[in-house]
Amino acid sequence: MNNKTTTGRLALGYVLLIALIMVQEMLLFLKMHLNASYTTMEFVLSLAGLAALLVGFIIPLGVSVVLAFVFLVSYFVWLTTYAPFNVLTFSWMLLIPANMLIAAFIKSGLIGSKRWMERMEEMKGSHPQVDIDTALGNKEALADTLQKQSNLARRYTDRYGFSMAMFKIDFLPLVQESLGSQQYSRLLLEMSDTIQKQIRYEDYKFSISKGRFIILCPMLGQENLHMLTKRVKNAMMAVDILDKRGGKLKLVVRAGALVFHKEQFGKYEHIDQVIYALERNTETDLIGEYI
Repeated sequence: MNNKTTTGRLALGYVLLIALIMVQEMLLFLKMHLNASYTTMEFVLSLAGLAALLVGFIIPLGVSVVLAFVFLVSYFVWLTTYAPFNVLTFSWMLLIPANMLIAAFIKSGLIGSKRWMERMEEMKGSHPQVDIDTALGNKEALADTLQKQSNLARRYTDRYGFSMAMFKIDFLPLVQESLGSQQYSRLLLEMSDTIQKQIRYEDYKFSISKGRFIILCPMLGQENLHMLTKRVKNAMMAVDILDKRGGKLKLVVRAGALVFHKEQFGKYEHIDQVIYALERNTETDLIGEYI
């Protein structure tokens, strides 16, 4: 069940419920207007209509359907034997079970919505976030991917490895001031598209704020990492984007890289340590060793 469907069900249920209450009120006032009376039986039936709303909201939907059916049969027997037959008395036979069923319908929608939100929270915890607009993973996604790649590299030390590289926009405060928020968002989109064109399909790309982008490249050794890093950095600096004054922005991007190394497993155990090592390497465009 998706969120849109659940919201639509709830909206429909509330509309039907309000419409039913309006019909009941109209019938009651019409009865009082025509006969200038309001009997005890009509008062009890009015309370039963309100009670049906509460009962339908508390008990399960299946039980509500059974109770509505029992009420219809019992009320029909009473209506054909003892009850005075008029429009108001006949209407209660339909309105009371309708109240119960619609309340149960709304409750079902609320439960579905709650379960959907709980499921989304579970998925949020198990599947790291990726920005829809830029397709860039965040820090949590990077940590999850790094853990998986590290496990593979630890398990298959002689056959599997990976490399990482960080690309950092230099003088970021000046860049943000020159572009403004809207153009800076566009820059992130351009950067994501530029990085994607330079890397392979099986590579990963992330943005961890402060103008820092990270790529993770499975099965990429040091001999190819330098060429890839240089190519990505040059492509990022060549991005054509205008500042608030209409001039072309000149970007300075610094790069740093790490290569997975099986003999240093315990050196970078946490994602913050890896990010720090990458950022330190951007200061000299250095390719270091990872783990």
